[in-house]
This record gives sequence, structure tokens and C-alpha cells, in this order.
Amino acid sequence: MTRLLVAALLAVACVLPAGADEPAATRKVAPGEQAPAFKIKDAAGKVIDLAELTAKGPVLVRLTCGCSGCDKELAYFQQIHDAYKTQGLTSLFIFKEPDTKVAQYATDKKLNMLYAVDSKGDSWGVFQTKTMPTNILIEKGGKIATIAAGCDPSGLLANKVSEKAAKVVGSETVNVKEKVEAKKGEEKSKR
Repeated sequence: MTRLLVAALLAVACVLPAGADEPAATRKVAPGEQAPAFKIKDAAGKVIDLAELTAKGPVLVRLTCGCSGCDKELAYFQQIHDAYKTQGLTSLFIFKEPDTKVAQYATDKKLNMLYAVDSKGDSWGVFQTKTMPTNILIEKGGKIATIAAGCDPSGLLANKVSEKAAKVVGSETVNVKEKVEAKKGEEKSKR
């Protein structure tokens, strides 16, 4: 009986491919790992598929909200989007707010990138984080380049993300903190 059990186990082991993919739910979301399978609908109801986006180029996923801290960081991440979009970077902001609030926020802030709403917070589970905000930079092909979590209204965290984005797209680093501060200075001088 023991020989039969051992023979059966060996037969099964030989049939299964070595290193079979782990289920997506058990894979760790970390730099150097493949990004999880992820789809979400935008405000118009169009499905955004992360795998399709990363097949075309790198993607910056920002899990965020409209609180005062995230709002103060927004200008820096808009600057990252503007700085690297011509090199193929796609930015996807996912807000944990009601649809109506985000629609107005997007209009007021002139968001010019992909965004979606996840008021239940399922996206945070997919990306295995509870931190608000969390920024996940994913290379073309789907490998996670970096994860930057936490709120930093000073722009220093955004500058670190900008440095990583520049490496991913093969470009010069843009100091987004400087650019935002210069833009604020220009706006003040116009008043």
C-alpha cells in the first residue's frame, strides 16, 4: 500500500510543471515581482486592464483619496505624469471616494490622466496595502519597479517616485518638487 501511495505521488509530481505559477491571491506584491491581475472601470464605465496597460509601457498606479494630504501631493504626481507621459508612462489614479465627489474633484483639479473610483477599497486589497496613498510603479511587461507608500505633502516622496520613473522610461530625472514650487511662485506673482 505504501509503495502504491509513493508511486502515485511521484506520478503526480512528474505531471505538474515545476515552479507552477502561484495563484494571484498568494503572490506577494513587492518590487521585483509581477503586478497582480487587476481590472477596474473608469468613470465612463470603460474597463481599465492593468495587464493591457503594462503591455504598452510602464504604469504608475496611485491608490489615493481626496483628503487634504493627498490633495497637497496631487500637483507633484500630476507633474510626474506630465514629465514622463511622452516616454510612455501611463498614470492611473484610483480614488477611495464616492463617484460624485471624484467627478467634481477631477474637474476642479483638471486631472489629465486615467482615473477610477473604488469606494469599497478592493484595490488596496489587490495591491496588499492599507496605506493611503500608495504609489506602485510598474515596468513595461508588468514587473513592479517600486512601491512608495505614505503621504508627503512636501514633494520629497514624489521626487523619489520621479527618479524611479525616469529610470524605468530611460529619461532624465525631473525634479517635480522644484517644478511645482516654481509654478506656485508664478501663480502668486500673477495675483
